[in-house]
Amino acid sequence: MKTIRSSRLFTRAQTLLPGGVDSPVRAFKAVGASPLFIRRAAGARIEDIDGNTFIDYVMSWGPLIHGHAPRALVKALAAAARDGTSFGAPSPLEVELAERVRALMPSIERVRFVSSGTEATMSAVRVARAATGRDRILKFEGCYHGHADAFLVKAGSGALTLGTPTSPGVTRAASADTLVAGYNDPASVHRVFDANRDQIAAIIVEPIAGNMGVVPPADGFLRALREQCTASGALLIFDEVISGFRAAPGGAQALAGVRPDLTCLGKIIGGGLPVGAYGGRADLMDLVSPAGPVYQAGTLSGNPLAMTAGLWCLNHLSRKLYSSLAALGARLAAGLAAAARDAGVALQVNRSGSVLTPFFTDRPVRDFASATSADPERYAAFFRGMLSRGIYPPPSQFEAWFLSMAHTRRDVDKTIRAAKGAMREVARAGRAGKAGEAG
Repeated sequence: MKTIRSSRLFTRAQTLLPGGVDSPVRAFKAVGASPLFIRRAAGARIEDIDGNTFIDYVMSWGPLIHGHAPRALVKALAAAARDGTSFGAPSPLEVELAERVRALMPSIERVRFVSSGTEATMSAVRVARAATGRDRILKFEGCYHGHADAFLVKAGSGALTLGTPTSPGVTRAASADTLVAGYNDPASVHRVFDANRDQIAAIIVEPIAGNMGVVPPADGFLRALREQCTASGALLIFDEVISGFRAAPGGAQALAGVRPDLTCLGKIIGGGLPVGAYGGRADLMDLVSPAGPVYQAGTLSGNPLAMTAGLWCLNHLSRKLYSSLAALGARLAAGLAAAARDAGVALQVNRSGSVLTPFFTDRPVRDFASATSADPERYAAFFRGMLSRGIYPPPSQFEAWFLSMAHTRRDVDKTIRAAKGAMREVARAGRAGKAGEAG
């Protein structure tokens, strides 16, 4: 596999962009490689500037549930662009997409469109603080809610401590009102609430964690959060930027049967264009300006291209789509597990519908601690082996693989065959490493 052009362009990019990229994981640092620069994509495949083609399991990190550049979507976008790319004024498309979102997710009685998931989560937290008159929020270790200051925290010496910043530039004051508990650990949530009575405005949670790798909620976990919020007067915020319309037409909340007070959306709601949204109970969302005093604005919010893509994407969801994706996901997960088993490599594959993560560990992955027990070096070797065989997985052990309706059973079977070879390379590297230690 030749990567001469990508290598040259990366060298050039590093003189212009921080680290040569516009989002950190794209730099391939976690897998010991240099990024490939993509020039085109169609269906389930991408092509880099050197002419290499790959079956893609990044899929723009989730939005492309229908695949890359569906012809009908491209046609709809071209038509919309001819009428204008941005108005800075209301358009009928915003109303139509809002109606579609509310029909699919009844907990969203009012919705505000923004341009990113980060905007959605930070705005939802602002609404929760205004509604409750409280300052503190509770998030979970390993869950990612965008790069707003309040979310870039880790747990301190215990679940009862205040969060401490994980990024330079985030002040202790900005993170001081963020508390951290353990995902899938309701007892840790209770302890935090007991120690901070009448101070917590909201719990924010990924109802299916996707940013420490895929970690589904344990039975009863989300319901326990709903009960805790109801009892304490806090609000429950579901960050469904990944799971919204990916887990089910009504999102993870529909699967769990748990109704949040506020929901954050992104990715699929924009069909591959930059978009986000937050919404929920009418009384809460009516606090948002201009209906109420909570200020939030955005120049490109609700722009006609993003609304067109979102409408097309949501209007083409179906039961058949979800059942087909789940079947492909199950086939891929089983194939990856079998490839590892045959090679003698410890692997746990977590899956939820059409998203999955193969963790290189011998212990079940149920939370952040068990997720980070996975071996990133083994994943890096596996990634490089897959890339050399024409498969493009996420360039990090702690990210989700995404399937789309453009993927076929043949694509999945080719991926499994590639995994068998890559797993054998991982096993050989492991044996060589042990031999070197012994020597």
